Amino acid sequence: MPAKLQVQTVVSLPFEENTYVVWQQGQGECLVFDPGLEPDLILQFLQENELRPAAILNTHGHADHIGGNEALKQCFPSAPLIIGAGDAALLTDANLNLSAPFGMPVVSPCADRTVREGDTFELGGVRLEVFEIPGHSVGHVVYLCRGHPSIVFGGDVLFRGSVGRTDFPGGSFEALAQGIQTKLFTLPDDTVIYPGHGPATNVGHERHTNPFVGQAKD
Repeated sequence: MPAKLQVQTVVSLPFEENTYVVWQQGQGECLVFDPGLEPDLILQFLQENELRPAAILNTHGHADHIGGNEALKQCFPSAPLIIGAGDAALLTDANLNLSAPFGMPVVSPCADRTVREGDTFELGGVRLEVFEIPGHSVGHVVYLCRGHPSIVFGGDVLFRGSVGRTDFPGGSFEALAQGIQTKLFTLPDDTVIYPGHGPATNVGHERHTNPFVGQAKD
């Protein structure tokens, strides 16, 4: 991870979803992870800090994590919209992304690029690796930036003291737990997890204490 990587959390209601704006100090380009349902808050932060997205990245396709895609693409049309291949269909289908059942249909522009397990790329001066961790959604991915410490933009996979819901269509607790234990829990203990909801945590804390997937469960 670059020594001066900045991470700003922008929380969107009504689901208290975390959008992350990530950039290197002194640089004008940034990455925006999971634009939420209050995109004006994100756009305001970008304007105030003179930042422009090099990419818009979704960890998965549920409505609260893609609700701001359209507004950001309208303001920054050259910024590619990136999502895991398995969730790309959720962007344009309000039933699949679970917004229609809540009575607030949300759709997004189509993906400019889809990613899969093992993909690596660099945007805005930030190098990312992709891990597929299904279970909360079929095509959920997380983005790893290696460094000291490494950081993960994890969406709704692993929370502080909890894990993502697995009762949605296509959900699987077994798949989610396996992905967490074999991919996230093999990272160094000080790896920071920036989740889709709630406070940040780290791999060591969750591996040792998480009641759903950690050693505390054994």
